[in-house]
Amino acid sequence: MIQLKGLEKRFGPIEAVRDLNADIREGEVFGVVGTNGAGKSTLLRMIAGVLKPDRGEILVDEMPVYENPEAKGRICFLPDTAWFLPNSTPAQMADYYRNFYPDFDKKRFQDLAGRMNLDTERKLRTFSKGMKRQVAVLLGICAGTKYLLCDETFDGLDPVMRQAVKSIFAVELMNREFTPVIASHNLRELEDICDHVGLLHQGGILFSENLEEMKFHIQKVQCVITDPVKVEELLRELSVMQYERRGSMILLVARGTRNEIMERVNSKQPVFAEVLPLSLEEIFISETEVAGYDVKNLLF
Repeated sequence: MIQLKGLEKRFGPIEAVRDLNADIREGEVFGVVGTNGAGKSTLLRMIAGVLKPDRGEILVDEMPVYENPEAKGRICFLPDTAWFLPNSTPAQMADYYRNFYPDFDKKRFQDLAGRMNLDTERKLRTFSKGMKRQVAVLLGICAGTKYLLCDETFDGLDPVMRQAVKSIFAVELMNREFTPVIASHNLRELEDICDHVGLLHQGGILFSENLEEMKFHIQKVQCVITDPVKVEELLRELSVMQYERRGSMILLVARGTRNEIMERVNSKQPVFAEVLPLSLEEIFISETEVAGYDVKNLLF
């Protein structure tokens, strides 16, 4: 398990991470989402031991990670921009990784690269952005580390390759000790693959929850209630995160179980009421609006 305790990190006057606490449990896919400048990349670099927190503690399997080879040996970090040796090929990069990761599986790397139609003897400088990303992901997976930190893993991948990477992650999770931590702006991708999600905002963490439990306790409802007094009563009785009115139609996102919310709504004698599917993106927008990051203020 990776434990994050009271993390703070500044770059001059900029507070990149502040009072951040979270646990990343073994065998789960942990997604890190956040607004621009929320501190996602800084957080991953601290977990990897690349950056030292100004305050707080990071424990990897109960070991401090910074300047600790044993703890860092359990982690492979893939930054948002893939890095390769100058003029190297995928095969040469695989040999390079073997120098740092004793469990690197070159045979599996060659097999997966072949399945993705990647020529391991071709110069990486001739690869497209998406192909370079594929090579980087395969190097990270085949490193054989317990934890894989991925910053914008799916950026540049086409839909087929995205699905292929998700399938490889699933196989790794079934066959060995493997815990991916994925930071991404693509909430739809995280929703498909993650078990647990942490939402960062202005350097702090708004919540860190199991994705299914999160959806169970937040509901999106649309309804028609003709009596404006009863509408006001409903808004007071519910923990409303987001509210919008379109003519006679009310659309709201509120905290609570489906039964709790609908019991309140039905008590106001609606003409029509239903619970709508709620995506991770909508949860993200609702939570950040509650925190004061209102997307409506960005629209012109």
